[in-house]
Amino acid sequence: MADRDFYEILGVPRTASREEIQRAYRRLARENHPDVNKDPGAEERFKDVSEAYDVLSDPDLRKRYDAFGPDFRRVPEDVDPETWTRAQARARAGAGQARAGAGAGRGGGFGGFGGPEGIDIEDLFGGMFTGRGGRGWGPIPGADQEAELVLSVEDAYRGGRHSITLAGPEGQRQYDVNIPPGVTDGQRIRLAGQGGRGSDGASPGDLYLVVRLAPHPRYRVHGRDIDVDMRLAPWEAALGASVPVDTPGGEAKVKVPPGTSSGRRLRLKGRGMPNPHGKPGDLYAEAKIMVPRHLTGEERRLFEELAKKSTFDARTEADRRNQ
Repeated sequence: MADRDFYEILGVPRTASREEIQRAYRRLARENHPDVNKDPGAEERFKDVSEAYDVLSDPDLRKRYDAFGPDFRRVPEDVDPETWTRAQARARAGAGQARAGAGAGRGGGFGGFGGPEGIDIEDLFGGMFTGRGGRGWGPIPGADQEAELVLSVEDAYRGGRHSITLAGPEGQRQYDVNIPPGVTDGQRIRLAGQGGRGSDGASPGDLYLVVRLAPHPRYRVHGRDIDVDMRLAPWEAALGASVPVDTPGGEAKVKVPPGTSSGRRLRLKGRGMPNPHGKPGDLYAEAKIMVPRHLTGEERRLFEELAKKSTFDARTEADRRNQ
C-alpha cells in the first residue's frame, strides 16, 4: 500500500472531481466489502480503497498528498512544496553521483566523496557518519510506531478525548488521545513524540494510531457514508409514513414515500460521519418491510379481505421493476 498511488487505487485521474472520486469509492467499496465479497484479498482491498478515499475526499489532505506524495503525513505542516521538491531532487541526484563515485573508486575513503568532483558525504546524509569523533553514527532519532485503535461507530462519530492503554517493549503505557469527530476506518491519528526513543539525546519518533471501526449491529459504514436498516410495517410502506430512524447523531425522522418496497434506500444528506475539513457523509436508510409473526383475529380478517380485493401481484411487479 505504501508504494501505491491513491488515484491508481480508485482508478481515477489526478484531475478527478470530488464527485468522480466518490462514485469510484462507492463502486469499489461495494465490490470489495467483506460482507459481500468472500475473496481472501477483498478485505485488504477494501481497506486500501477506504484509505485512498479518506485522503482524496478531504481537500486539505488531497492538496498535501498531491504536493508531497506518500510522504505527505511525515512532512511538517510549514514545509513549502517547492522547497521539498527541490530537496528531494537534490537528494536523488546526490545519491546517483555517490553510487557513480563508489563504482569508479576515485580517491580514498568512500570512493572519492568530498573531493572537488564528488559530494560532501556529511551534507548528503545530514551528519549521519559524523559525531562521536567521526567514527560513530551519532544521535539517532527514535522510530515511528503504529498501533490499532478500535472504536465504536458512535465514538468515531462524536470524537472527543479517550484514554487508551497499549502494551510495548517497556510494558504498558497509557495515552490520552484527542479523537477528531468523524474519524473513518483506516485513518491515522498522530501522537507526536510518543513513538520509539531516540539515542544520545535525539528526539523520539511518533506514534500513529490506525483507526479500526468495530462491527456494529445497526450501522454499516463505508468511508463517511452510513447504511442503516429502516423497518416498516406493510401499511407504512404502502401508504407512506414518517418514521423514526436511529443514527449515530441521534434520532432522525424519515419521510417514507407511498409504495416503498424492501431494499429502497432513502438518503439523509449530511447525516453520515462528520468531516471537520469538508463535506460530511450521508446516511442511507434501507427499507425492510416487517410483517406480524402472530396475527390477531381482526388483523387476519383485514389481510384476507385485502388479498381478495387487491389486484397487486408481487412477482409481476418485481419483474417489471427489474426490466
